[in-house]
Amino acid sequence: MQATAVSARERKVHVKGEIMNRVSWAAALAAVTMSFSASAQNASTPPSPCTGEAGFSDFDFWVGEWAVYTNDDDRNLVGHNSITKHHGDCLIKESWQSETGGGGFSINYYNSVRKEWRQVWVANGYSIDYTGGLNDDGAMVLEGAIYSYVQDVETPFRGTWSPQDDGSVIQHFDVFDPESQQWTVWFEGLYVRRH
Repeated sequence: MQATAVSARERKVHVKGEIMNRVSWAAALAAVTMSFSASAQNASTPPSPCTGEAGFSDFDFWVGEWAVYTNDDDRNLVGHNSITKHHGDCLIKESWQSETGGGGFSINYYNSVRKEWRQVWVANGYSIDYTGGLNDDGAMVLEGAIYSYVQDVETPFRGTWSPQDDGSVIQHFDVFDPESQQWTVWFEGLYVRRH
């Protein structure tokens, strides 16, 4: 009778030891798996080529949340613009909302092979596609065309974004008038950071 009780106790200790062994193995396996998974993830996602290289940060002065006003004495609020960086800082996304209810969207990126910036803008009824880069004054200057879907015409177009000492940005758009053969102001706005 006594021998049977000892044997049962030993079995209980043995089973408990087996459970603890399995738990330890499971914890060790989980730790190794997580470590391997983290290493594999780090190995499969190398650092972005768009951070730290010349050219890719040229348009960073425009990144932010902005209230946009007419650049005149009246300083009328015309809308809000959200400019954000994405995909390893390789893309700048613009999301515009006008005070009158309209809106628009652009993607902006630096092509390091061609050494130029490109913006493709789309809104209801028209698009703009232009390229360029920083001028000697540190302003971003892009030239290309505006496409009117309503009139079915393509017109030369250019945009200039000039950073100011106070952190604001002046955005100036010109369109080419084929009749006068001159550039005329299409829009000029003052970007003020929203806090």
